[in-house]
Amino acid sequence: MASPTALQHTTVLLTEAIDSLVTAPAGTYLDGTYGRGGHSRLLLERLSPTGRLVAIDRDVQAVQAATSGETRVTDPRFSIHHTSFAHMANALAEAGVRRVDGLLLDLGVSSPQIDDPERGFSFRFDGPLDMRMDTTRGESAADFLARADERQLTEVIHDYGEERFALQVAKALVARREGGNPVRTTGELSDLVARAVKTREAGQNPATRTFQALRIFVNAELEELEQGLKAALDLLSPGGRLVVISFHSLEDRIVKQFIARESKTEVDRRAPFAPEKPHRLRAIARIKPGETEVRANPRARSAVMRVAERTDVDAGVPA
Repeated sequence: MASPTALQHTTVLLTEAIDSLVTAPAGTYLDGTYGRGGHSRLLLERLSPTGRLVAIDRDVQAVQAATSGETRVTDPRFSIHHTSFAHMANALAEAGVRRVDGLLLDLGVSSPQIDDPERGFSFRFDGPLDMRMDTTRGESAADFLARADERQLTEVIHDYGEERFALQVAKALVARREGGNPVRTTGELSDLVARAVKTREAGQNPATRTFQALRIFVNAELEELEQGLKAALDLLSPGGRLVVISFHSLEDRIVKQFIARESKTEVDRRAPFAPEKPHRLRAIARIKPGETEVRANPRARSAVMRVAERTDVDAGVPA
């Protein structure tokens, strides 16, 4: 397995994210997806000596990179916890933090994850078909393919990968498994999908959508995102910023709808004369990478960053 320092990562929308996030340099911030620390390191540069940054990541290798070797962070204002952002409240409680002045979620898969064949995220390298963000728990993609029936496979590949040939891919996977040779590696899956998917957009590998679907499913990424957004809303102080960078339409749709929903004033139709429930977020911006960044880092081309601001604290919940 590649070492945490062997693989490099280029952080997407680095300056734009930190510019949008930090409004109180003496405040407390949460990086919910540490990765290889690009956002965290710049954020620490923007904080005052009394500021604080709590980081979390569900990837053990990311935590190791932050705590050991040449890439470790030695700043006393920084701490990191091994967990997912769906459980960020627990990590903050362990750090003695109740509310934060800004919260960042970068939903992309990091280059070290993609480029390490042992992680099984990419069809560009042959390796075990794992795909788990947290390799200490859960079911690998290969294990899922070994047990799922045709209906389950079709639903996952269609719903999470938006693959119009999902049924054909599912049939091929089941047929191979029933023949006594289930798919266990990224190369085997890529070859199988290439034979099952007859047409594809120019410049896109036929396996792209299937790999995306399995990764999202294995890691429960959309469910984690919905839980994380809800937790973020409860943790932000008034005026605190929520910054989310997504990389495909399924994620961005969830973020967009969440911000829109929480930006509306609610009226209880059962009690029309009761006071309106004020909105809890205010949408600030939608930002895409510029041409220069996309040329330098093609993986940035699909990124969308949404920024919102907390407008109040729920009644009965102390700040």
